[in-house]
Amino acid sequence: MADAEKYDVKRARRELYGASARDFVLVDVPPMRYLAVDGHGDPNTARAYAEAIEALYPVAYAVKFASKRAGRDFVVAPLEGLWRADDPSAFVRRDKSAWSWTMLIAQPDWVDEQMVADAVSGARAKADRPALDLVELREVREGRSAQILHVGPYDAEGPTLAWLHDEWMPAHGLTFNGDHHEIYLGDARRTAPEKLRTILRQPVRPA
Repeated sequence: MADAEKYDVKRARRELYGASARDFVLVDVPPMRYLAVDGHGDPNTARAYAEAIEALYPVAYAVKFASKRAGRDFVVAPLEGLWRADDPSAFVRRDKSAWSWTMLIAQPDWVDEQMVADAVSGARAKADRPALDLVELREVREGRSAQILHVGPYDAEGPTLAWLHDEWMPAHGLTFNGDHHEIYLGDARRTAPEKLRTILRQPVRPA
């Protein structure tokens, strides 16, 4: 299959993966399917976080290659994360010990639970990673959401989130309607912190 025919969620859902850095915009997010792993704690220090990432990528690539062999190729989607805390200000304060998370990699609609189960088994045969048993196919429903592109280090997100929580949402008569969502368009291992590109998304509803 030619590269041009590969499914790429960033192209298929440009409005969701091509946010502006100038201001928040409202988008309607359809139900989407993801490989998902849940956990809790500081992503910089929690072993559970590292194990989640170490499990997600082998399964994502195993699903891709199985799908390609069956005649439908696709580009592995960027890493995403749903983040939650009892107090949303924990994100503004960067109190990472209070964060719970679900790390995600978006999947095409044709990927099913059997494909994921086979991919997990195949990944385990190569390396028994602790979090492989936690990987599942999950549908996420967000609906109406506000999002913006953040350029810079992850720890510099606080002012943008404060603007969203304390000014933008109240000014638009909106309140929280789900987990804080981040889409990582850059690779933190290979990109200077000041050049990282992260979409920040917040599901909303009328206040």
